[in-house]
Order: sequence, then structure tokens, then C-alpha cells
Amino acid sequence: MLTELLSRWPLIQQIKTGANGNGVESMSERTRNLRPKTDGAQVAKSICPYCGVGCGQLAFHKNGKLISIEGDPESPISRGRLCPKGADTFELHTHPGRLQKIKYRRPYSTKWEDLDLEIAMNMVADRLWDSRERTFQDKDEKSGDLIMQTKAVGHLGGATLDIEENYLIKKLFAIGLGMVCISNQARI
Repeated sequence: MLTELLSRWPLIQQIKTGANGNGVESMSERTRNLRPKTDGAQVAKSICPYCGVGCGQLAFHKNGKLISIEGDPESPISRGRLCPKGADTFELHTHPGRLQKIKYRRPYSTKWEDLDLEIAMNMVADRLWDSRERTFQDKDEKSGDLIMQTKAVGHLGGATLDIEENYLIKKLFAIGLGMVCISNQARI
């Protein structure tokens, strides 16, 4: 009885199926034949923007419009499968409620205003550089050692970055801007 119950469990069915173990045999005929409606669209290979796993995606587009985003079967990481968040990447880009402009609220204002991306990026860069210039220390006050740092600016990383991107960002912030970078990695 337990064997029969376990054999109906979808995970066990997928493990038991075929030499390649991809579980296709346990899918219904309808599911096996599902294909994106691409109708002659071009495809661009991409990476899922959510977590740091790096699942491959295929972005189908036609006449400058996004048509569909599907898992990339050639991806060695995901082999064409996407988690629920990755499967919803299409809506991340096409939802009518998605903000299309930079929203900014000036100090003491009660209203938001739209800004051009270039203006907003320049505001961030100016504020970053101003904070660095006001608080940059060449030498430690007590020991006189060369430290070349500022503690007035911080950075929080994101899970969507891979190790190479994190390496470059750390170098930019630590060496280029003199920010103190603290790792949450335990040292053994």
C-alpha cells in the first residue's frame, strides 16, 4: 500500500522515468506540447533577474515589442525550467502598473514628481561624490597610517548579482571611492 501511494507521487514518477530523468514522460500530452506563441519573433538569450542562481531565459520579441519569456532549454543551470518568479518575468516588464519614470519627492514636499533618468542619475552621483569629499580620510588620526577611506557612504548588495559583478562592484566602491566594505561572510 505504501509503495503504491509513493508511486503516484509526482516526484517519484519523475525520478523513475527515462534514462535522462527529465520527467517529460510523467507530463500530460497537453503539457508536453505547450510552446510559446512566437509567430516569427526574434529570440534573445537572457538571464533571470530574480535570485543569483542565473537560470537561462529566452526573450521573444517582434517589432520592438516583448512577446514572451520562456526558460532556455540549453541553460546548464535550469535546463529550460523556471521557478514561479522566473516564469513571471514577462509580467515584470509588461504589467500596466509598472513605473516607467523616475519618481522623486523633494525634501519637505508632499508631492512626487517625474524626473528624467539622466537627471536622477546625476543627482545620485553628485550626492555620492559630495559625501565622499566631505568625509574622506587620508590617514588614521591616531596612528597616522594611510587609510584612504570614507565611512559616510554604504552599499547593500543584491541577490541577482553573480560573483564577477560583486567582485567588480566591491573594487569600484573600495578602491575607486574609498568606501569601507564589510563582508557578512564568517571567517574560519
